[in-house]
Amino acid sequence: MPIYAHDADYSHPREVVWNWYDSDGAFRRIMPEWEKLKPQNRIDGIKNGDVNTFKMKIGVVPQTWKAEHFDVVQGERFQDKMTKGPFKKWVHKHEFIEEGEHSSKLEDRVEWKLPFHFFTKFFSGILVTPRMKQMFKHRTRRVKADLNRHQTYANSPKQRILVSGSTGLIGEQLVAFLLTGGHEVHRLIRKSTKLAPDANKENVVLWDGIEGKIIEGSLENFDAIIHLAGAGIGDKRWNKKRKKLIRDSRVIPTRNLVELTTTLKNPPSVFISGSAIGFYGNRGDESLDESSESGNGYLSETCKAWEQATETLDKTDIRKVIIRTGIVTTPKGGALEKLLFPAKMGAMGPVGGGKQMQSWISLDDQIFAIHHLLMNKELQGVFNLVAPNPVNQKTFAKALGKILRRPAFAPLPGFVIKIMFGEMGKNLVLDGQGVRPKRLLESGYTFEHENIEHCLQDALGKWR
Repeated sequence: MPIYAHDADYSHPREVVWNWYDSDGAFRRIMPEWEKLKPQNRIDGIKNGDVNTFKMKIGVVPQTWKAEHFDVVQGERFQDKMTKGPFKKWVHKHEFIEEGEHSSKLEDRVEWKLPFHFFTKFFSGILVTPRMKQMFKHRTRRVKADLNRHQTYANSPKQRILVSGSTGLIGEQLVAFLLTGGHEVHRLIRKSTKLAPDANKENVVLWDGIEGKIIEGSLENFDAIIHLAGAGIGDKRWNKKRKKLIRDSRVIPTRNLVELTTTLKNPPSVFISGSAIGFYGNRGDESLDESSESGNGYLSETCKAWEQATETLDKTDIRKVIIRTGIVTTPKGGALEKLLFPAKMGAMGPVGGGKQMQSWISLDDQIFAIHHLLMNKELQGVFNLVAPNPVNQKTFAKALGKILRRPAFAPLPGFVIKIMFGEMGKNLVLDGQGVRPKRLLESGYTFEHENIEHCLQDALGKWR
C-alpha cells in the first residue's frame, strides 16, 4: 500500500507549530486556493472524534470528503482517516517533533489506496503523487510564512478585531490568518449575509450599513476595525444601477460605520478602511505612489468618495489607515480566475495592445500587509497595497502562459473587450496604472512575492 512521506522543518518551537494547526483558521489557510475546497462544518481545534467535512472536485466530478481525527496527543501528534471520499483508504499521520529550543519538524505520513486497487495500483502514483507533492509544498510554504509573520509580533498583545467584508476574497483569508495568530476575530455582517459553514456564528455583529444601525451585538471594546465590505467591481457588467450599487455599497456604509465608531465609549485604537488603486485613474506609464494626485473617471471618483467617507476619524484619536488595493492575484476569484480558462486554451496574449500597466499583489501579501499596518501603531494614512514591480499586461500574459505551459501571443483587440464587457472592460482591462508601494516599503514591510512569475507559481501550485 502506498505511503506518501513529507517532512517540513520550522524555525519555531513545536508548541507554536501545533498551536497554528490547532487554531480555528488553520484549515482555510492550509488548503490551496486552486483546489477551491468548500468547508461544510466548523470544528473547534483538534480533538478525537471530530469530523472535518468539505466539498471538492476530482477533475469535474464533485466529491464530499469526511476526515475523522483520532490518536490525538495534544502538542505531539494527531491522525485523520477518511470516512467518506474518493479513496478506498486514506490515513494521514501528523507528528510534531521538537528539534531544539527554537526549532521543530512536522512529519506527515499518508497511507492511501484508490478503489479497485488491483487495477489502479499500476498508475495511481502518476495520478495521486504529483497532486500530493503540490499540496504539501503549498502547505509548508503557507505555514512557514504565517508563522514568520506572527513571530514578528509574538510579544505584542492579542487583539479583539472586527472585520467587515469577511466573506469576500480578501476578508475570508484575513480572518483565517488572524485566527491562526491567536487574535479574537468578530464579523460585521448584514442580516442577509450567508456565512460559510465553518464560520464562528457566535462572534458576529449584525448591522444595516445603509441605515447605519446596529441590529445585534455591539461595536464597543474592539481594538481594531478593518472595513473591507463593498459590492464586487468585476462581478457583473456595469449599467447605471450596478455602478450606483458599487459606489453606494462603499461610500454609505463607510460613512455610517465611521460615524458610529466616533460615538463609542470604548472605540478601537485603529480603523483600517479599504480603497483601491482605481483612485489614480488611467495613467499610462506614469509611476505613481501615495503622493500622486487622483485621476478622472468613474472608479477614481468612487474611490475618492470612499476615502472621504472616513474624514470624521481625523477629528479623533483613532489611528486611520487607508489601503489602496491593487489586482489581488489568486485563482479563487478576481482577475486571475477570469483569465485562467482562456490562458489554458492558449488564447491569453496581449489585450488591447498589452501596454497597460497592471499593479498586482499576491493574496498572501495583501493579508500580511494589512496585518503589518494593524500591528504597527505608528503607521497611519494612505498605503498602496501592490507589489513593488508592476508589469504591463503583455508581460503578465506571457508569465501566465509560461507557468501554464501554453502559448501567450494571440492578441485580443481592445474593441472586443468593449463589446464583451462594456465600460467595465475598459476600466478594468484596458486602462492601467503603474503603482508603487512607497510608504509600505518605507515602513519596513517585506514582500513574499515581488516577482509576478514567482507569485503565479505559488498561486497556481505550478512549480518546476
